[in-house]
Amino acid sequence: MQTPEALLRTEKLTRRFGDFIALKDVDLSVAPGALHAVIGPNGAGKTTLFNVLAGQLAPSGGAVYFDGSAVTKLPVHRRTHLGIARSFQITAVFPELTVRENVRLAAQAVAPKVRRSFLRASTSKALRLDVVDDVMERVGLTRLSEVPAANLSHGLTRRLEIALALASGPRLLLLDEPLSGMGVDDIAGMEQLLRSLVPDHTVVLVEHNMPVTLAISDRVSVLVGGQVLVEGTPQEVAADDRVKDAYLGRGHL
Repeated sequence: MQTPEALLRTEKLTRRFGDFIALKDVDLSVAPGALHAVIGPNGAGKTTLFNVLAGQLAPSGGAVYFDGSAVTKLPVHRRTHLGIARSFQITAVFPELTVRENVRLAAQAVAPKVRRSFLRASTSKALRLDVVDDVMERVGLTRLSEVPAANLSHGLTRRLEIALALASGPRLLLLDEPLSGMGVDDIAGMEQLLRSLVPDHTVVLVEHNMPVTLAISDRVSVLVGGQVLVEGTPQEVAADDRVKDAYLGRGHL
């Protein structure tokens, strides 16, 4: 049965690769306007889960629901138009283009009809440019708008990736390790940015930085061996002996 309050929900989500079961009967329920983290050791199934949620992989069993409707069989572009956007663990920007050009392309990509008339329809053009300006301001890249993406630091590139996801106007953001590879100086700024995304957007976050994850999340699901071991508030997860034993080791939370 569907949970009306859940914007994103999975039921018994399973994904097999031959004899290997990467996900097994994963039930996930994400409330609107929440930041829901998915944590777990390497090989736990986190990236596979994101790939299934975004439509890059079809599940072997189970279902994915978005805003009460089944999206299990929908391709990536259909999910994007419904309001689901994703960032990747590996940087995925156009390095030869400026920050503004990267964000503009992302904004255009979600509306093919607008894209075809982009250069000749002043109203549509103004609308898209407003989106670009708003997104760059939100992620703190306005002053770097004309800088080629290749010239950005790693931390700023991560911000640009979030900008590309925001440019589609998503209701749900799937963020895959946005702090990956960041230096200490960049982490505080990214933590602040992640906090600012909710409640305007619902966020599902995969991240290995536990202090930041536990500090900013509303709910946390712990994946181990492709299954949900624990789900609860950050405080409940940090205090759970099963998490300490199976994931972080005692004394790490």
